[in-house]
Amino acid sequence: MRVAIVHYWLVTMRGGEKVVAELCRLWPGADLFTHVIVPERIDPEILKHRITTSFVARLPFAKTRYKTYLPLMPLALEEFDLSGYDLVISSEAGPAKGVVPAPGALHVCYVHSPMRYVWNMYHAYRAQLGGAGRLLWSPVAHYLRGWDHQTAARVDVFVANSDNVAARIRRYWGRDATVIHPPVAVGDFAPTAAHDGTYLLAGQLVGYKRADLAVEAFNRSGRRLVVIGDGEQLKDLRRTAGPTVEILGPQPFPVLRDRLARCRALVFPGEEDFGIVPVEAMASGKPVIAYGRGGALETVVEGRTGLFFHRQTPDDLNAALDRFEAEATAFDPAAIARHAARFDASVFRERFAAVVDGVVRGRSVPDAIRSDPTAEPIALD
Repeated sequence: MRVAIVHYWLVTMRGGEKVVAELCRLWPGADLFTHVIVPERIDPEILKHRITTSFVARLPFAKTRYKTYLPLMPLALEEFDLSGYDLVISSEAGPAKGVVPAPGALHVCYVHSPMRYVWNMYHAYRAQLGGAGRLLWSPVAHYLRGWDHQTAARVDVFVANSDNVAARIRRYWGRDATVIHPPVAVGDFAPTAAHDGTYLLAGQLVGYKRADLAVEAFNRSGRRLVVIGDGEQLKDLRRTAGPTVEILGPQPFPVLRDRLARCRALVFPGEEDFGIVPVEAMASGKPVIAYGRGGALETVVEGRTGLFFHRQTPDDLNAALDRFEAEATAFDPAAIARHAARFDASVFRERFAAVVDGVVRGRSVPDAIRSDPTAEPIALD
């Protein structure tokens, strides 16, 4: 089969792009289609493939201001000529699934999330805009919601990265989805019981991830927190951080791996679609103190690999940290790491290939992946 992989934009290597890299390993002869690419920031595994960009890439400042061209992306997707491809795999969180496959082609869509800024986080994103921005964004988002819902009909099979996202697919697109958790390079981490007394928060520093909540909680308690990441909140966090909070900003992977190995636990205060960093922390043998909603509920096991708090307040986070420190000896680094192995990249590749093979051979998707190891009861002992 000739295979096309469609991804919204290739400008950094976050969770969505790591999925694309694994898809490239599964289909080494596939061609890639995307709106814009910054090659120097992209995994060489992806760059091995022929990559076609949309007309968005030729617009002014596209590599840095690509999101401002969001209203043009539906048209740009539909201009991709996929008539020669038997299998189309779209990777969706920004607009990607709205391509027009050839008649008879199979279209499988892996969904990180339906577009957050027009669906579940619409009002949060809109509130961050100025008055003129809100006036412009409201009709644009209305148009994008209609287009996004309609183009779900162009997909044969949906695969969601979590039960959390599968529920959004049912709500916003009226479709069912098979769940295959995203790939995590579990083998890049080694479990250890040693720690230097610090807690770690790592990830993109944007509003919904609630790094501000963690900084305030640690300011109050006097515990030591290290923050790794970049984003719109970085300057504010540096301004508000107290003497026990160290804001490192963006760091290369070896620094993140070292800090995961050295920390006492990972703090995860936001609601995520899935959340790869908690799995990386568990692969390092470290517990996770997480807000008890979203994807964390599918990766963290209460009392075994971490603890949850259930209101996003500094007091609730500090209460969870108090409880963790009182129960710290109950957490076994080796058992935590064994649990993380369920999310290894090899499991993703095996399951995703089984879905595609099963559909091509006429089997139902559940039958194709019935042997899913992550569906078995969790056994940490």
